[in-house]
Amino acid sequence: MDIILASNSPRRKEILESLGYKFRIAPSDIDENIDLKGELLVCELAKRKALRIYDYNKDSIVIGSDTIVYLNGKVYNKPKNEEECYYMLKSLSGKTHEVITGVYIASNKEHISFYDKAYVTFKELTDPDIFNYMKTKEPFDKAGGYAIQGEGSKLIKEYKGDFYTIMGLPKDLVNSHLKRLLEE
Repeated sequence: MDIILASNSPRRKEILESLGYKFRIAPSDIDENIDLKGELLVCELAKRKALRIYDYNKDSIVIGSDTIVYLNGKVYNKPKNEEECYYMLKSLSGKTHEVITGVYIASNKEHISFYDKAYVTFKELTDPDIFNYMKTKEPFDKAGGYAIQGEGSKLIKEYKGDFYTIMGLPKDLVNSHLKRLLEE
């Protein structure tokens, strides 16, 4: 059965490739401005992304995913500019925040929705730490303005949970669902 990743994220592509699956990419362009928070938000966005592609690919398995950084009831998406990026990183400095990744897998056998959560604690960041990181341009297409797998790892004191959930796709959970769907 054909597998489609409804995402243009190089990180999600890399994670899915590491599992050994053959798949194609069909980015899903949806309106992400919805009035939900936390787990409800990532699950709804993942569902919308997957279903947008599944509607035209009913004989495929379509994977949609969304990741947010969440602290004190506030969602930290991808920063739109340097000012917003600075504010995000300064807000996360010295604190522990949640990273929540929602996944929706649509197939003609079943539709599966789930999320995984991890916790990331940042070091106390100085302004030079933040500005030097922003110069790398890495933070501008990442939820919360950082990448755990890249230069952003230097900002992190510790994390608890699945590294791949923080990166954007909970590898083991996705793999177990895909294996089951492909075996049935």
